[in-house]
Amino acid sequence: MLLHAFEMQCDCIRDVHERARRMVHTPAGTPVAYTVRLGDLPPESLEPRRNLFSTLFLAVYEVLDLPLERRRLYGVVNQLFRSWVTSADNLLDAEDKVVLPIRLHGGSRVMREVVALMAADRVLFDVLRGAEERGVVRADEARCISERTLQVLLPSAGQEASEEEGVTERPDAETVLESIHRFKTGLLFHLPFLGPESIDRLDPSLLANLKAGLLDFGLGCQLLDDTRDMARDYLEHRHNYLLSHLAHRHPDIYRALASRDMTVEDRLYLHVPDLAAETVRRAYTLLTRGLITLGQNGFDLPLPVAAAMARYMFFLLDLRDMTHACSD
Repeated sequence: MLLHAFEMQCDCIRDVHERARRMVHTPAGTPVAYTVRLGDLPPESLEPRRNLFSTLFLAVYEVLDLPLERRRLYGVVNQLFRSWVTSADNLLDAEDKVVLPIRLHGGSRVMREVVALMAADRVLFDVLRGAEERGVVRADEARCISERTLQVLLPSAGQEASEEEGVTERPDAETVLESIHRFKTGLLFHLPFLGPESIDRLDPSLLANLKAGLLDFGLGCQLLDDTRDMARDYLEHRHNYLLSHLAHRHPDIYRALASRDMTVEDRLYLHVPDLAAETVRRAYTLLTRGLITLGQNGFDLPLPVAAAMARYMFFLLDLRDMTHACSD
């Protein structure tokens, strides 16, 4: 199942890139210095490690027994979500992740993301129009999907806006996990359900179980991110589970961070090994619980495979130095 889903994900990536390539080019006669185009598809964009989440999302559609053409449509929409979210993160956090390889002269970072956002919107229009012409969706269904792709992201935009000026007071760690992260991360891991929930007839119980499994898996990933990004989130004043634990349980150590010379790349969690180990153990529990739930609801994920995948996330999210802390 996961192999087939990964193959479809690669097809979706190529589809989005090809549609964008046809659209992203400047008119003939434009001075060379002002030309804009889409670069070649980076080979690494088709690597399994870059597409684990998207592959899980496509496997969900198979479990839900959706028609093949709709699965492909939703897979392309998921790839566009990836482009929108990545471009927004790049703009907000000065990151440099690439989904659509826009090429401009002068090395502009901001305009590159603006063009990527505009291009993804045009690709969505093209994809939905084609699906309507082929009878995959009706006109009203295509319009519903188009509108909801914006609406579903607005709460995330609101949450990001609340952090844009920086966090001045850190809530307790459970509030970060059960409120802030559950909302923010849960939204991202529930994006693949937008299309099916909008226009398909689904088994409510199966749907709820799949959403619960993906949410647990997503929260586990978020805790690993919080551990790895502890220094970055401190310097950029972002919500962080581990920093909130430190602020409430060891305020003296937290206050001492202000005098520490650090960069966003520092492995700050290594200086609080007990709290870091506690956090990644909880992450491992959430990861395995989420994967076990998926395995109980149509995925081919026996317990040993679920445990191996949970451990793999430590490597994928650049926390291999904390694998010793996870246990079954």
